[in-house]
Amino acid sequence: MKRREFLTLLGAAMASTTPLSALAQQPAAPVVGILSGTNREPRLVGAVQQGLAEAGYTEGRNVALEYRFAEGRFERLPDLAADLVQRGVAVIVAMQSAAAPQAAKAVTSSIPIVFSIGGDPVKLGLVASLNRPGGNVTGATFLVNTLAAKRLELLRELVPAGSGVGLLFNPKNPASGPEKDDVLAAARQLHLEIHAESAGSESEIDAAFARLVEKRVSAVTFAADAVYNSRRAN
Repeated sequence: MKRREFLTLLGAAMASTTPLSALAQQPAAPVVGILSGTNREPRLVGAVQQGLAEAGYTEGRNVALEYRFAEGRFERLPDLAADLVQRGVAVIVAMQSAAAPQAAKAVTSSIPIVFSIGGDPVKLGLVASLNRPGGNVTGATFLVNTLAAKRLELLRELVPAGSGVGLLFNPKNPASGPEKDDVLAAARQLHLEIHAESAGSESEIDAAFARLVEKRVSAVTFAADAVYNSRRAN
């Protein structure tokens, strides 16, 4: 789904789901809650602000934004989501990990939730189907998790035969489990040895790399995860 379609979903969620009887109780400017699984990334925050501006909403003029960042500690997401609900936001934009929309869905069945994730929202239990999501949850998925096997095939062409490949996955990310299974299944087909290491924080990432160095792997692949993206070198 393209960004403009994502913005259309967000605008519709803001405009069409508040009962008329409740409009008098709402602030003049609707409040959009931003729920993120990781830290504040200027490029993503800027993209949300730009997208809202294209839809006619300018922060500080006719819309307010409430930011909640879990900074990679996914266990904080339920409390952060509940805080946005208590704040009375008109819509929750949940991104940077499937754990964000899952946490939001667990605390509200009435406030619209618009997600932007890389995994399959049906398998993750966010929506009933891709064409008819149902409930109060909708959004865009880039299905990057489905490319795990393809990335492994590319590595197989690049690394020497018989060399091991390291896999980093975040056990706190609900999308990492299915992706890890896909990688292991593809590895069996390609006769590759996989050394899977769990890592959900910066210190755990460093420790995982140290173990992979000891195992003399020739390459490393990653499960799609916002924690890894936020710690990549620019």
